Amino acid sequence: MRDQIMPPPSRRSFLKTLACTGLAGAGLLAHAPARAQAFPRAFSSFFVDVEPLKAKGWGPFADLIRQAALDELHRSFADRIDPRGPRFVLLITDVFLTASPDPGSGSRGRGGGGGNHDGMDGEALAIGPRGQILARHPQHAVLDVARRSTDPDEPGRAVALAQHYVRWLRRRL
Repeated sequence: MRDQIMPPPSRRSFLKTLACTGLAGAGLLAHAPARAQAFPRAFSSFFVDVEPLKAKGWGPFADLIRQAALDELHRSFADRIDPRGPRFVLLITDVFLTASPDPGSGSRGRGGGGGNHDGMDGEALAIGPRGQILARHPQHAVLDVARRSTDPDEPGRAVALAQHYVRWLRRRL
């Protein structure tokens, strides 16, 4: 039995294979996660976006959270203001206020929405002069609730949660 030698591929088939490989590689690169970028040290201004909360029907309560977070950003990052820096945008995507704030009830669960914990999800963004995102830092913060169910004080808890969230951002950034 004779060994059959395979003829070399034609130039057309070689180019087609090369093009398909290149396109497949480009697709892989498009879905690869972006490299983590260091968050800037100084910021020109601060903005808190609560539109996701308003879309969920939080209304004026979302404005209360926005103002509390903005006030705390100004306090916590007061030493990191530089007019040449990027804009700091805090996007708050979700807030969880436990239904049972009484320290004697509920389970010791994790996260917000139960187990005597309130929680907040969001993302800190550094926005460049042309609106481009220079860096991002997603975060979930949880705050223990120690209030009696007869006095739940949801507005006070929301303000405390927003302040807690920003203080954790300061520690992380």
